Amino acid sequence: MSVSIFSYPLRSAAQVCIMVCVPGAARTQALQVNGGNQTLTISTGIAGSEPLSVVNTSCSLRYQLRLRTQKITVSTSCSGQDYNLAVVATNVTKGNAAPEVSLVNGNPETDLVTDIPLGLFSYATCTLNFTASESFSQGNSIELGDDVHTITYTIQAQ
Repeated sequence: MSVSIFSYPLRSAAQVCIMVCVPGAARTQALQVNGGNQTLTISTGIAGSEPLSVVNTSCSLRYQLRLRTQKITVSTSCSGQDYNLAVVATNVTKGNAAPEVSLVNGNPETDLVTDIPLGLFSYATCTLNFTASESFSQGNSIELGDDVHTITYTIQAQ
């Protein structure tokens, strides 16, 4: 099992930064996060409505096929979470994308990609679509500060 860490500071009506940290030699890992650091901004809305959600599709996962059926799960740790963050896997080359996962502090690991088939010496990929959203009733990052998510992906036998 290999775990990659993904930190996601979320700002309401301001910047959203994505920082990716992949420990060790990434090429030999069973699971690798690609895409580097990203910045998102939630700053627009429609008059009389809520701010518009921001979607980031700049990151991806690369995962190794093994001699057993596998799945990838996702979870987050975000103390004092104020805003909404969700992720869904798209463009999955091997396996099946699960429905969009709301990343909420303290929730258990949730399936992101399932039914990854058996394979030997080969890899598959998927794109990570993150959606950051907020409502006016949730406040803003100037008043409440940023949400900092440590997102953990785990590949394991299914």
